[in-house]
Parts: sequence; C-alpha cells; structure tokens
Amino acid sequence: MRVAVDIGGTFTDVVVLDPDGTWRATKVLTTPDDHTRGIAHGLEALGIDLRAVERLAHGSTIAINTVIEQKGARAGLITTAGFRDVYEIGRSNRPDAYNLHFRRPEPLIPRERRVEVRERVNARGEVLVPLDATSLAAAIAALEAQGVEAVAVCLLHAYANPAHEQAIGEALRARHPEWYLSLSSAIVREVREYERTSTTALNAYVGPVVSRYLASLEALLAERGFRGQLLIMQSNGGVMSVEAARVRPVAMMESGPVAGVMGAAAVGQALDQPNVISFDMGGTTAKASLVRGGELEIATTYYVGGYATGQPLLLPVVDIVEVGAGGGSIAWLDGAGALKVGPRSAGAVPGPACFGLGGEAPTVTDANVVLGRIDADQFLGGALRIDCERAEHAVRRVAEPLGLSVREAAAGIVTIADANMALAVRAVSVERGRDPREFALVVSGGGGPLHGASIARALGIPWLIVPQRASVFSAEGLLTAPLRHDLVQTFLADLAQMDLAELAARLAPLMAEARRALAADGAPPEAIVCQPLLDLRYVGQEHTLSVPVDAAFAHAGLAALHARFDALHAERYGHSAPHEPLQVVNLRVRATAPEPRAPAAVGAPAGSRDPTGRARDAEVARRGTQAIVFDAADGPLPSGVYERARLPVGARVAGPALIQEYGTATLLWPGDWAEVTPPGHLRVRVAPRGRAT
Repeated sequence: MRVAVDIGGTFTDVVVLDPDGTWRATKVLTTPDDHTRGIAHGLEALGIDLRAVERLAHGSTIAINTVIEQKGARAGLITTAGFRDVYEIGRSNRPDAYNLHFRRPEPLIPRERRVEVRERVNARGEVLVPLDATSLAAAIAALEAQGVEAVAVCLLHAYANPAHEQAIGEALRARHPEWYLSLSSAIVREVREYERTSTTALNAYVGPVVSRYLASLEALLAERGFRGQLLIMQSNGGVMSVEAARVRPVAMMESGPVAGVMGAAAVGQALDQPNVISFDMGGTTAKASLVRGGELEIATTYYVGGYATGQPLLLPVVDIVEVGAGGGSIAWLDGAGALKVGPRSAGAVPGPACFGLGGEAPTVTDANVVLGRIDADQFLGGALRIDCERAEHAVRRVAEPLGLSVREAAAGIVTIADANMALAVRAVSVERGRDPREFALVVSGGGGPLHGASIARALGIPWLIVPQRASVFSAEGLLTAPLRHDLVQTFLADLAQMDLAELAARLAPLMAEARRALAADGAPPEAIVCQPLLDLRYVGQEHTLSVPVDAAFAHAGLAALHARFDALHAERYGHSAPHEPLQVVNLRVRATAPEPRAPAAVGAPAGSRDPTGRARDAEVARRGTQAIVFDAADGPLPSGVYERARLPVGARVAGPALIQEYGTATLLWPGDWAEVTPPGHLRVRVAPRGRAT
C-alpha cells in the first residue's frame, strides 16, 4: 500500500493506492494550529492501517507559509568581514519602477544579528586570509547575546573552497549543538553572492520550524505502526528522505503544487498532448505552470513571495506562478467602493460562510453556491453540508453597497476571480513568448474544473483536460515523483578551450556525490540516472542557459554543445549569435531514481467522434437537472447534472452541464462538450468566446 498526503491552505488531501490498484481518496479540513491533526483525520477517514504502508509521500506548504507569514526562527548570519550588508543591499534593479511607495525586500535576518569573521578566499578557492579564531569567538558570543536558535553561514567564495565554512560549522556544533546550522557550501555552491546568502538565510529561517514539524509527523506515524519509507516532496519535481529535508528544508518551498504539475505532464503524454498548462485551484491560491514537449519548465532562481519584494532562492524550482485566488478568497470593497477578490482567504478556519463553521465574509465558494454551480447536497460526497442561506447572506454584504442583486454580485465575484486566475496562466504562457492556444489546460484542485472552461475561453485555449480524481490530483502526483537531487558547482571557463575529457573529469565528483545522496535516501544503485548539464552564456552576458550533456556529444564534440545552446537561446529570446564564444559558468548534475512501481496515466487517446455521437451513453450517469447561472443577465439555465464515476469511456456530455465527482465538479458552458477518454480523463472542447460549437 502507498499513501500520499498533500496539505493545502483549506483542505488536506489523502490518497491511497492499494496493492490491487484501487484508488481511495479523501479531503479533510486543514488544521493550521497542528497540521498532523488534519493528517490523522484523513488517515482515519480512509481506515488506513499504517503498518501495511510501504511508502508515504508528503507535500506541504509549511516552508513557504513560514516565510510569507514571517513566522520563522530567530536566525543569525555569519559572513566574511566587510560583507554583512550584501544581504540587505541586494540588487540595484527596481522591479516596480513607477511605484513611489516601492520597498525593497526586508531581510529575514536583521543587521544586528548579522556578524562578521576575518577570513578571505578568492574566486579560485585560494586562501588569502586564514580564518581568525578570535573573530569567530566574538561572532559566536554576539549571536549568543542575540538569543538565536538558527545560524546561517555564508562566506565569500565558499562555493570555490568550503574549508572555512566547515571549520565554523564544527565550532558552532561543538558549542551549540541545539542551534540549527545552515552552511551555504552544503546548500548551494554557486556564484551570485546576494542570492546565495538569501538562500542560506532562508534555509536557516525555516529550518527549526520544518524540523519540529517533521519530528511531530514522524511521531504520529510511528505511534500508528508505520515502518515504511517517508518521502518529502521538493520544489524540483522529486522527493527526498526526511533526513535530507532536515538539512535542506528550503528545497520544500513549492512542495505541494509541483506534484500537480508532474501529474499534468503525465496526463498530457497519455492523451498524446505533450504541450499542456497545469492549472491547480485550491482553497487559498491558484497555481499555473507550463509543460512543453512533456518537460517541466525549471527555474534556477525563484522568489519566495514574488519577484518584486520576495526572497531570492538559488535552487532549481519548477516554474510556477501563483495568485491569491481560490475557493476561499474573500470578496471585499476597496476605499473607492470597487469590488475586489483576494488575496486574503478564509482558509480552513473559519472557512467560507457556506461551510457553517463561523465564516461570515463572502468568498468565491459562496458565490458559486449562489450561482447554482455547487450542489449543496453533494459537496465532498455529502460529508460537508453546504448552507445556501449563509452563502446568500454573505454575498449580500457586498451586493447591497454596490446596488446589485445577490446573483449579480456573485457573478461579479466569480468573474473577477476568473480574471485574476487567467493572469497566472498568461504569466506562464503569453509573457514567456508561448501561445496558450497551442496548449491544453489541465485543471485540478477543488476549483480548477469548476472555473477551467471560463479561463480557457478567455485565453482562446481550445481544449480542457480534467484528470481522474481531479480534486486530489496533487496528492496523487506525489506517488509518481522520483527520488531526486540537484547539485551545482561554479566553474568559470571558456568552452572553446575545454575538451571532453576535462569536462568529464570536472563532472565526475558531482555525479559521484549525487549517487551517494540518492543511495542515502534509499535508491538502489542500478536505478540511479545522472544527467549532467552545463550553464552556458555568450561571453559578456550575465545570465545563463542550462544545456544537457548526453552521450551524443561524445561523438559530435563541443561544437554540438555550442549549436544546442544557440538553438535554446533562439527559442527562449528569439535570437542567437552562433559566432560568439561561449563561457561555462556552472556544472550541474540532475540525479533521479524513478519509483519502479509508480502509477502512470496510461492508455491511448480517444478517437475523434461527432460531438453528439455518444450522447446516449452519458444518460446512464445523468442525475437530473439543476438551474445554473452562467451570465447574470441571462438568468439561470436548466443544466444536466452527471455523475462522473458512471460515465463510460467514449460518452459525450454537452453543455450546459455539471459533471460531479468527489471534491469538485466540471462546469460545461453552453456550447462546450466533454468526452471520457480511455484512460478515464475528461477532455473538454471549449466553445470559442461569443459563439457555441
């Protein structure tokens, strides 16, 4: 038996894959005061005997929430004399140039807790000034006086020679074994002093919080007899052991949403649609990410909290754009009386008003209830009763000041939420030079299938894919994730002056280290796959592109690497300079060990049929008719209601309709139609804006 647990802002999802291939899933309200309580509720709801569980994969928002809510540890920073303000100075760019009230990101470690030691290493790793023991003792004393519980150590050029950082680490462990220790040379061995310092500080800031959470999770599981393998989802699309997570908790920043992107890529491949946009709408946020040619888009620099004012993170992260729009997003009126939605959320406590758990503010979920898009009797399979009167009362709080009916206000709330979420999809497509009309939109989460058609129509996306078990899709994706570690080492050199033998010799230590890391996580040696990459740039450029190095280059030579970089540069930026020399900046290794029994989305894509050809097959799943408001001006339309689990392969459903399943429902607008594909996923043809097909 294998289990996956994904903790979101509103719901905690638990998915079980039994030995016979049967899937079971549940959604329970997240318990923010103690996340393990929510996990326990989910395990109990499914009657899981943890003694029979071989593998438990876990995704959580605890790391990123700790940063955004600024509830991390009281941390200190030790750095090279003269460089403690690098962390605060940051970069000279001004992302929001015309905002007179713009403020730079606030360091997580204030200046009084940033201390210096006398030492100096140059960019080649040569020691210019030995580590001074007296200054180190003074630095430790200063941190003791500040009452820190975590320490980040980031020395100048430690990526080239970590000896001084390691010596400081030994001194700190000897004197204060209770302090959480974060060494930059153990987190990221890469140039860019500000980003490397920020990453190390982030790791120290979230380290104690994550460590305490992991300890409580292990205690819960052990108490219930769990003896299997516990794996934690990373931001790079792989999982790691609990021990690795304690050392590098910063790798968990986008732990939950990434699993959904991986699942979207697998579903796209199963339906012969390698280009997809993953869209996951939960209770608190909506997340979008682009998959091209079956490959996830990976960013090597990520900003926790957004590019303008967020904290830089210099680690590989699946490129996800997140907006504060979800089912629990609160509708409110600004000072000018305009209707706004989000980013504040009702979360799990008190939740939307319709949950009847104490919430009074109008939310997107309440608006959907008013519009008839949520069946009050079937929410979460009937486990959570929806109070329609409370939903109407909440929406009335914004309707009356605007002089609107409750229905008009609800339609306005949903329209604004859809527009906000469409911006996330635009950000990963249009703003990156990709045409969204060439992609299919894979929707998941509790709200994705409900809002997907509207978002797709706004961007001209013709196809919508609703995977099986869409409401717990991210949790399910955790079971497909391989063990993975990404290692990097800065190495500056002219590509033309290297040869393949030298390149192989430089990469060999990284590949050996990656294999050891995966072996420590329990990966069998024969399952480990190492992919070397080079970060290259034209001489004179600042930023790089990662180019995979595979066996083909052993025969074609470095010229093939140059040509591959030119092609990537032209694809990303619209131009290239084939005659310009290239510079190597970093060596990378991406090491993975796929789970041999990972479930996969398999099956051939459904054949093309006339939209009405299989309509009668769908009648076996019809539960009745429901009045649904699509446009407030048109009023409610009688819409067919179908039970997804009873729809046979090949069945067609024409809109207006609502296809219900556990935890969510797919809304088909007039003119849309959906077909059940052989793997069991719904493929929806979205009618173009302004006309039906």
